[in-house]
Amino acid sequence: MLWALPPVALLALFFLYPLVLVVQQSFQPDGGGTSLQPYADVFASAAFRHALWTTVWIALASTAGCLVLGFLLALVIAFVPFPGARAVARFVDVYLSFPSFLITLAMLFIYGTTGIVGSFRFLTTPWGVLLAEVTYFTPFVMRPLLAAFSQLDTAQLEAASSLGARAPRIVRQVILPEALPALAAGGSLVLVLCLNEFGIVLFTGAKGVTTLPMLVYSKAILESDYPGACVVAVVNVLISVGLYGLYRVVSRRAGA
Repeated sequence: MLWALPPVALLALFFLYPLVLVVQQSFQPDGGGTSLQPYADVFASAAFRHALWTTVWIALASTAGCLVLGFLLALVIAFVPFPGARAVARFVDVYLSFPSFLITLAMLFIYGTTGIVGSFRFLTTPWGVLLAEVTYFTPFVMRPLLAAFSQLDTAQLEAASSLGARAPRIVRQVILPEALPALAAGGSLVLVLCLNEFGIVLFTGAKGVTTLPMLVYSKAILESDYPGACVVAVVNVLISVGLYGLYRVVSRRAGA
């Protein structure tokens, strides 16, 4: 207990205490006192409903794109022999350490207003944000998939092939069932990360794309509406914590 007290105290001081202040501020309107008025004002605003819908659909679409692309790329790396496959698999681990704004900045050189295909102004649209998130978060799906594929008994693949099963059928009936837990774990993690992504939306400069993190920034920095910003932040935290709990359950069952 004595050894546990210092880290618990630091956690409470630097994380839990600021979080408590955010929750407390969300119940304190500018006029003073304590009430649910900030929540009523935020929930009644069209900006919040639009930001919530934008956050949800971009996160869901990005997660779906990451699952499809990550599964296909992991299949190629794990089961299609080509020179440098091991190096590519290791690069996936390195890629996970890259900050999101770095990937978005690189995409600006291609899809930005002065990029190679800048005349399309693609990156400043919701579809540009979607592409940036799929590009950045796909390795988060590939990593658990590659780990699951490395534990797959190759005798099953050889037996299916010897019985005349073609590659699509082997993937559908042998590989995919084994990959479902890893897909669920990776997809849950990507969904949580997409819901809280701020850097990609900010760096793309997409007009009209306001997610919950962007709404927090707008209310706190641009409008100085700190109670409203705290309300949106609390909602975002509750959604994220709920999905993170789901991710932990899925990861535990998948062993990822």
